[in-house]
Amino acid sequence: MDGNADKIEIPSNTPAIVRELTERLNINDFTVQPTLDGITTVWLPRQNLRATLQHLKFQITSPYLLLFDLTAIDERQRTHRHALSDSAFTVVYHLLSFERNDDIRIKVALNEADLSLPTISDIWPSANWYEREVWDMFGIVFEGHPHLRRILMPPTWQGHPLRKEHYARATEMTAFSLPDERQEIEQDALRFVPEDWGMRRRSEESDFMFLNMGPNHPSVHGAFRIALQLDGEEIIDALPDIGYHHRGAEKMGERQSWHTYIPYTDRVDYLGGSSNNLPYVLAVEQLAGIDVPERAQVIRVMITELYRLASHLLFYGTYAQDVGQMSPIFYMFIDREKVFDILESITGARMHSSYFRIGGVAMDLPQGWDKRIREFVNYLPARLDHYDKLVMQNSILKRRTQGVGAYNTAEAVDWSVTGPGLRATGLAWDYRKARPYSGYENYEFEIPIASHGDCYDRCVVRIEEMRQSVRIIAQCLENMPEGPHKAHHPLTTPPPKARTLHDIETLIQHFLNVSWGPVIPAGESCVTIEATKGLNAYYLISDGGTMSYRTRIRTPSFPHLQMIPMMCRGMMIADLIAILASIDFVMADVDR
Repeated sequence: MDGNADKIEIPSNTPAIVRELTERLNINDFTVQPTLDGITTVWLPRQNLRATLQHLKFQITSPYLLLFDLTAIDERQRTHRHALSDSAFTVVYHLLSFERNDDIRIKVALNEADLSLPTISDIWPSANWYEREVWDMFGIVFEGHPHLRRILMPPTWQGHPLRKEHYARATEMTAFSLPDERQEIEQDALRFVPEDWGMRRRSEESDFMFLNMGPNHPSVHGAFRIALQLDGEEIIDALPDIGYHHRGAEKMGERQSWHTYIPYTDRVDYLGGSSNNLPYVLAVEQLAGIDVPERAQVIRVMITELYRLASHLLFYGTYAQDVGQMSPIFYMFIDREKVFDILESITGARMHSSYFRIGGVAMDLPQGWDKRIREFVNYLPARLDHYDKLVMQNSILKRRTQGVGAYNTAEAVDWSVTGPGLRATGLAWDYRKARPYSGYENYEFEIPIASHGDCYDRCVVRIEEMRQSVRIIAQCLENMPEGPHKAHHPLTTPPPKARTLHDIETLIQHFLNVSWGPVIPAGESCVTIEATKGLNAYYLISDGGTMSYRTRIRTPSFPHLQMIPMMCRGMMIADLIAILASIDFVMADVDR
């Protein structure tokens, strides 16, 4: 910075972080965009991008250490552009500071003639996959990226799916055919060539062996592949290859109405059920200005914590099974069935209940809803004590998992790890405590932590989280307020049935609201929750229509899998199985 440069005049209403950046970097090209989520959103020219991000991570007091998300927007069909920079495509960097308990969103505008930006994968290693995803989906090049190739789509795919001109449905294409010559091309594209991945075939001492784990089901939840470079049984390198489970959930979000998209969210982390609905409906409610009744908020918290128990019980059982214990999974699935019986009695479904609605929940609690829940919260703690002796005190399991796949807090943050995987390193940071939503500030519960950041501790944290979920559910049980289960706002979906037969106007409004969906005011909103596997966020952009203009799903499992190479180098193949089990992921949460 030039000490003799003229001091830049800063408007008095400039956010504090932008004022600090302007003064420290002596850059006056920051443009602040107001958003409904309250996250400081700043546009800046590409030439200032790296300097600004480096300053935010390395030089500022209480830095923004976590790259929470990196995505893009195709702006070319957007009509409501108030306070937006002139842009054909926008790349969005979302950073989080634990010390400040604050976020900042950096936006860079690009024109169609020059879709390129410098990579930041040397600043945040987790940016590697995020930049590959943006290139894959939008065709934006990141100069200097070490391995810029498709990540979710097949290597032979034509086009970039999240561009507005790319088709959204198979019915928009000609009938599918796969002639023999095309099949050979597709098969050849999937052939593993070590040099294409930066791997060497031999060292001075030995020839390496290459092993494909997958893309069938390699001890994990969903189809993906890990290409292993081995010296005997020692892992020299391991490269995850994802995308086999990609279903275009973000593209679907831009073709469904705000209401009819809710069932799609259940299928992202399909073990998390309605906890997937929560960040989505909260973001829509923020866009629409809907206040959710207190009873609906408590019901949402109770259902979300029940799904956390269901997800963690499955994790616990499969974790023990993957390292060699066969019995625990059968006991734990019995308990998981009890959770599903409760959920089915309340929501009408088990895993994919799609129970939450814009403005509240689908239906009120049934008569006698509390009986099964009361029995369950009294039943589960003793079962968890039994499992602790059965699993966590088992000497073989300890030897298989303690000290294996370990990382510290700084490494976890560098790789964008959140949730139990981060808290296992000793950082007591839980979104429900740090930034309470849906009334979580009204509940008494602790943030479980551990200290070693290894496979064992990642399980320890989740076990204690189950105990805390039981505490929260018990508080919901004892303090369930009276009142409506859904807001009476006109944009709730579906709208209140009582309003349908008053006159023809209300009937027409109800019909349009159900068939086309509500018209949500233009704006941007990002809402994050502490989901079962880490931080899950929906970043929604409305252009003032009945469908989302841009639906971005930030899932925890996507960055978590990116850490696999760092976690398993120098380990044995058997250790990799324990590492995969301890991450707790499903591929739908990775690929979306």
